[in-house]
Amino acid sequence: MGGHHHHGHSHDHGGHGHVHAPADFGRAFAIGTALNVAFVCVEAGFGFAADSVALLADAGHNLSDVLGLLIAWGAATLAKRPASERYTYGLKSSSILAALANAVLLLVAVGAILLETLQRLNDPPAVAAGVLIWVAAIGIVVNTATAMLFLRGRHGDVNVRGAFLHMAADALVSAGVVVAGLLIAATGFSWIDPVVSLGIVAVILWSTWGLFRDSLGMALQAVPKGIDPARVGQQLRTLPGVARVHDLHIWPMSTTENALTVHLTMPGGHPGDAFLTELQHRLDHDFGIGHATIQIEMGETGCAVHAH
Repeated sequence: MGGHHHHGHSHDHGGHGHVHAPADFGRAFAIGTALNVAFVCVEAGFGFAADSVALLADAGHNLSDVLGLLIAWGAATLAKRPASERYTYGLKSSSILAALANAVLLLVAVGAILLETLQRLNDPPAVAAGVLIWVAAIGIVVNTATAMLFLRGRHGDVNVRGAFLHMAADALVSAGVVVAGLLIAATGFSWIDPVVSLGIVAVILWSTWGLFRDSLGMALQAVPKGIDPARVGQQLRTLPGVARVHDLHIWPMSTTENALTVHLTMPGGHPGDAFLTELQHRLDHDFGIGHATIQIEMGETGCAVHAH
C-alpha cells in the first residue's frame, strides 16, 4: 500500500533560507548591539545631567536603531525555528509583531522627548556644552565602529544593509549634536539645544512612521510592498490551459518571506506536478513568493458564485 509514497515531498523550493546571514553576522550583531545599548544608557544619563534634550533625542535615535538591530537579529533567529504542530509556520511572523512593537514604542518615546523639547523652546535652561560635545563625539566613534562591523555583509542581506545604513545615519546625527555643542559653547545660546532636538525628533518620526505603516500593513496581511498583485494575477492568467484565476491571496509570513494561495480554473484537466513545481519556482524567482499553494479546478461545477 505504501508503494505510491516514494516521491517524499521533494518540492522544498530551495530550502527557503532567505536570511542568508554570513556566519560572523551574529558576532557583529552581538558586539554592535552591546556597544550601542551601553552607549544609549550613557548618553541618556548625560543628557539628563547636562540638561540637554538634543542628547536625549540623539539617545532616542540610537535606541531606535538598536531596536531595529535586535528585531533583524531576532527575526533571523526565530525564522530558523522549526514549525510545530500548532505553529505550522514556525514563529516567522514574530518579526512582524516585533517591528510593529518597535514602531509603537519609538513613537511613544519620541512623543515624550518632543513634549520636553517644546517646553524648553519657551525657556531654555543653561546647557553644559562641554558634556554635549564629548558625549556626542563618543557617539560618532561608537556608531562608526558599529557601521564598520556591518560593512562586509551589507551587499547580501537586507537586514545587514539596514543595520549599516542606520549606524552611518546615527554617526551623522551625533556629528550634528557635536556642532550644536560647539555653537552653544561659542555663543552661549541655549535655545540651539532644543532646536537641534526638534530636528532629530523629525528624523526619528519620519523613519518610524514608515516602519509603523509597513509593519501594520504586514500585521493586517496586506500584499507585501515589493509585489504587484495585478502583475502576479496577469502572469497566472497567461499560463497555458488557465481559463480563470480567482481567490488570489498574497501575504507576508514574516518580514522576509511571502506566501500565496490561488485557485486556477483549468478546463483541460489537471496539468500535473511538473507544472505546479515550475510555477512555484517562477513565483519564487519573479516575485519572491517562496510559499505558493495552488488549487486546480476543472470548472465543470460552474460555481460562478465566487466570482471575485
